[in-house]
Amino acid sequence: MDQQIDIGIKLDDQPYEVTSFARRHGLTIPIADAVLFAKGPSSSRAACDTAALAFLCAVARYAGKQGRR
Repeated sequence: MDQQIDIGIKLDDQPYEVTSFARRHGLTIPIADAVLFAKGPSSSRAACDTAALAFLCAVARYAGKQGRR
């Protein structure tokens, strides 16, 4: 008898582990930790992914402004 029990835990409901989050987005560990901390421990992975993208866009924009000086 092959039964599966669905306990309702989805991957997106699980918090990110800092090193896997850092690796996924190309961030350093301290930066990844700061992004995850800023979003809070109960944030979804999608919200954390969005925050990482926003951070990377802000860094790129800042770097572009610095290059024009």
